[in-house]
Amino acid sequence: MNLFKKIFASIYLTAACSILTYSMVQDSLPPAAPENVRGFGYEKHYDITWFNNSEEDLAGYKVYRKTGSEFILYANVPKEKSYLTLNVGQIGVTNTFKVSAYDINGNESSLSDSVVVTTHEMTDEEFLDMVQRATFRFFWDYAHPVSGLTRERFGSGNTVTSGGSGFGVMALLVGIEREFIKREQGVERMLKILTFLNEKADRFHGAFSHWLDGNTGKVIPFSQYDNGGDIVETSFMIQGLLAARQYFDGSDSLETEIRNLITQIWESVEWDWYRRSPYSDHLYWHWSPNYGWQMNMKLIGYMETMITYLLAIASPSHGVPASTFHNGWAGSGYVNNNTYYGYKLWVGPSYGGPLFFAHYSFLGFDPRNKADKYCNYFMNNRHHTLINREYCIANPRGHVGYSENNWGLTASDDPWGYSEHRPYGNDNGTITPTAALSSMPYTPEESIAALKNFYRSYFGNLWGEYGFKDAFNLSSNWFANSYIAIDQGPIIVMIENYRSDLLWEMFMANPEIQPMLDSIGFKADSTTDIGDNFPAQLEYKLFGNYPNPFNPYTTISFSIPQNEIVEINIYNSLGEKIRELVRKEFDAGENHISWNGKDDNDTTVNSGVYLYRISVGTVEKNENKFLTGKMVLLK
Repeated sequence: MNLFKKIFASIYLTAACSILTYSMVQDSLPPAAPENVRGFGYEKHYDITWFNNSEEDLAGYKVYRKTGSEFILYANVPKEKSYLTLNVGQIGVTNTFKVSAYDINGNESSLSDSVVVTTHEMTDEEFLDMVQRATFRFFWDYAHPVSGLTRERFGSGNTVTSGGSGFGVMALLVGIEREFIKREQGVERMLKILTFLNEKADRFHGAFSHWLDGNTGKVIPFSQYDNGGDIVETSFMIQGLLAARQYFDGSDSLETEIRNLITQIWESVEWDWYRRSPYSDHLYWHWSPNYGWQMNMKLIGYMETMITYLLAIASPSHGVPASTFHNGWAGSGYVNNNTYYGYKLWVGPSYGGPLFFAHYSFLGFDPRNKADKYCNYFMNNRHHTLINREYCIANPRGHVGYSENNWGLTASDDPWGYSEHRPYGNDNGTITPTAALSSMPYTPEESIAALKNFYRSYFGNLWGEYGFKDAFNLSSNWFANSYIAIDQGPIIVMIENYRSDLLWEMFMANPEIQPMLDSIGFKADSTTDIGDNFPAQLEYKLFGNYPNPFNPYTTISFSIPQNEIVEINIYNSLGEKIRELVRKEFDAGENHISWNGKDDNDTTVNSGVYLYRISVGTVEKNENKFLTGKMVLLK
């Protein structure tokens, strides 16, 4: 027995020494040096970025800044982040940096190669890169660590959003294309998301809930009766997944698995269940296992849910008839055909409503080169955006800061909570950057001008590590500290659609999409370029001014059939010219010019009736065209 104990003790001691020796060897191994360390100097700040390390015992990163001839530790960065953002505040500042990685035992890698960054005046492309790079971090670095899904908003803990995660999937594709991450990293994250959705996430007749727990996948009620399936949020998720199914086209086992898992999720959504009955013309937003159809919210256009009908009709397994698009979605209050600020809206509410109507359904669905019997949705979205901007220029409620480069009303946080903002609706002075930035494909010139103004004018209050914060209200001297998934997602996605068509191309390439469009009655339509106008607008035509009466701004809108010199003069009721508003060459098509109620001496004029005359010179024929109108200034 004593001999047995001695043998056992010897074996145990030998094994323990081996484990200790192995542990000591492991503890002394540093992580690999960070890869792809890059530096970006902007106008007011720097970004130092790198690819995430993959070691399980990784603790974080260290960023060193060159001082004299030495590199001195400048900042520690937690392992969840793969970047450091530094505010500089001015142009012409240069610094040099290196980065290392370290593990939980304090072992540190070698330093990366140095990167030199200088703040400088930026090009338009650099502005777009900057915004996409920062916005991507919300979906990559701030994603939920277990599920990989997108958190509802900054600070929401384990609450992730199904619709916002669909936007996040699209952002993932942008991150790969822009080389913010490696494709292999994107594949790994995509598989984490899909595995969680397939194996853990609660589903209700195939639909996901609006919110779910990022650890367990259990539903988190959005409201008392909204604790089950949300077919609209599900459609936002599926829109992103179908784009990813086309993007991950590799023949290897991992990308093949991605495609198979996405198909499995897509084909298991029971869109027909959310029709409520086989005789219904409508889809219904919610269903709860506890409360059934208690929410009773029919999807009736025009709003953000067009993509829900498109996908329901396209479904290869649980499809609904194309008649639901016309009889349900477009069956009531859909057609508009009115003109606001000189811009026609074919469908939608007065003044177009909040701008997310023009974003959510069109992150993947490409509205160009096609029209149904109601409109060309690209043109409708473009006009919707321009109306929103013109309203902010006119600023009928006198909010502080509204201007041609400071515009954009949509749903967002505001000083009093969260609300939907729209022209002549709940316009409380809140500007939301996503409104202008996510409209980039429709109004690139106006959106880029707004982007530059947001950054240059409000950098210290409005810009943060995840890009532009959610909103600001200058009348209340308020800037949000928040980031919200459904506002951040359209920014990075729609900027990419403007730059490369990436998400539009991927989504539209799915084989189920064209048959769906055919069944609804979409036809080819070439009137989709930024400069295109419908034939009825290609004439000498005065659309009038809006608002009218006005105080203090109004916008005069007119169209001309070709590029020509245009002179616009303002006259008082006695016929005396008080202001030469403009004399310059205008482009063919719709044009707009604002008057601030001031005369040639920069003095605000009195209340009363004023006339304006638009004189268009046709040099070749030595003749002029005149358009005249009347407006009322009320103080």
